[in-house]
Amino acid sequence: MSVFLGRYDFDGDPTELASAYDRMMDDVPGDEVPFHLCVTRTDGLTVFDCCPSQEVFEEFSTSAEFLEMVRAAGLPAPRVARVGEVHAARTGDTLIT
Repeated sequence: MSVFLGRYDFDGDPTELASAYDRMMDDVPGDEVPFHLCVTRTDGLTVFDCCPSQEVFEEFSTSAEFLEMVRAAGLPAPRVARVGEVHAARTGDTLIT
Protein backbone atom coordinates (compact mmCIF):
# COMPACT_ATOMS: atom_id res chain seq x y z
CA MET A 1 0.00 0.00 0.00
CA SER A 2 1.49 3.35 -1.03
CA VAL A 3 0.52 6.47 0.89
CA PHE A 4 1.77 10.03 1.08
CA LEU A 5 2.01 11.90 4.39
CA GLY A 6 1.17 15.57 4.65
CA ARG A 7 1.17 17.98 7.57
CA TYR A 8 -1.18 20.82 8.49
CA ASP A 9 -0.09 23.33 11.15
CA PHE A 10 -2.73 25.50 12.78
CA ASP A 11 -1.49 28.31 15.03
CA GLY A 12 -3.43 29.65 18.00
CA ASP A 13 -4.86 28.51 21.31
CA PRO A 14 -4.55 24.69 21.33
CA THR A 15 -7.75 24.19 23.36
CA GLU A 16 -9.85 26.25 20.95
CA LEU A 17 -8.18 24.66 17.93
CA ALA A 18 -8.75 21.13 19.28
CA SER A 19 -12.47 21.86 19.70
CA ALA A 20 -12.67 23.21 16.14
CA TYR A 21 -10.74 20.20 14.84
CA ASP A 22 -13.18 17.84 16.60
CA ARG A 23 -16.10 19.65 14.94
CA MET A 24 -14.46 19.29 11.53
CA MET A 25 -13.71 15.59 11.98
CA ASP A 26 -17.23 14.77 13.24
CA ASP A 27 -18.39 14.75 9.61
CA VAL A 28 -15.49 12.73 8.17
CA PRO A 29 -16.21 8.99 7.80
CA GLY A 30 -13.46 6.85 9.34
CA ASP A 31 -13.14 4.68 6.24
CA GLU A 32 -11.98 7.77 4.30
CA VAL A 33 -8.99 8.26 6.60
CA PRO A 34 -6.17 5.70 6.13
CA PHE A 35 -4.00 7.44 8.77
CA HIS A 36 -4.65 10.62 10.68
CA LEU A 37 -2.94 12.03 13.77
CA CYS A 38 -3.71 15.27 15.59
CA VAL A 39 -1.15 16.67 18.05
CA THR A 40 -1.54 19.70 20.30
CA ARG A 41 1.42 22.05 20.67
CA THR A 42 1.88 24.91 23.14
CA ASP A 43 1.17 27.32 20.27
CA GLY A 44 -1.33 25.36 18.18
CA LEU A 45 -2.23 22.09 16.56
CA THR A 46 -0.48 19.86 14.02
CA VAL A 47 -2.32 17.28 11.94
CA PHE A 48 -0.57 14.50 10.04
CA ASP A 49 -2.74 13.03 7.29
CA CYS A 50 -2.16 10.34 4.68
CA CYS A 51 -3.46 10.33 1.13
CA PRO A 52 -3.12 7.62 -1.55
CA SER A 53 -0.51 9.69 -3.43
CA GLN A 54 1.25 13.05 -3.44
CA GLU A 55 -1.02 14.15 -6.28
CA VAL A 56 -4.14 13.37 -4.23
CA PHE A 57 -2.64 15.22 -1.24
CA GLU A 58 -1.85 18.27 -3.39
CA GLU A 59 -5.35 18.29 -4.87
CA PHE A 60 -7.12 17.80 -1.54
CA SER A 61 -5.02 20.22 0.54
CA THR A 62 -5.69 23.09 -1.89
CA SER A 63 -9.32 22.25 -2.69
CA ALA A 64 -12.20 24.60 -2.00
CA GLU A 65 -13.97 21.71 -0.22
CA PHE A 66 -11.12 21.26 2.30
CA LEU A 67 -10.69 24.99 2.86
CA GLU A 68 -14.44 25.33 3.46
CA MET A 69 -14.36 22.44 5.98
CA VAL A 70 -11.56 24.22 7.83
CA ARG A 71 -13.35 27.57 7.79
CA ALA A 72 -16.74 26.12 8.79
CA ALA A 73 -15.17 24.36 11.79
CA GLY A 74 -13.64 27.64 12.97
CA LEU A 75 -10.03 26.75 12.20
CA PRO A 76 -7.59 29.27 10.74
CA ALA A 77 -6.00 28.56 7.37
CA PRO A 78 -3.23 26.01 7.95
CA ARG A 79 0.35 25.97 6.85
CA VAL A 80 0.55 22.89 4.62
CA ALA A 81 3.69 20.80 4.21
CA ARG A 82 4.52 17.77 2.11
CA VAL A 83 6.24 15.24 4.38
CA GLY A 84 6.80 12.32 1.99
CA GLU A 85 6.01 8.76 0.99
CA VAL A 86 5.34 6.49 3.95
CA HIS A 87 7.76 3.58 4.06
CA ALA A 88 6.20 1.98 7.16
CA ALA A 89 3.99 2.91 10.10
CA ARG A 90 3.67 1.00 13.34
CA THR A 91 1.08 1.12 16.06
CA GLY A 92 1.77 -1.31 18.86
CA ASP A 93 2.43 -4.68 17.28
CA THR A 94 0.76 -3.70 14.00
CA LEU A 95 3.10 -2.77 11.16
CA ILE A 96 1.55 -0.93 8.22
CA THR A 97 3.65 -0.89 5.05
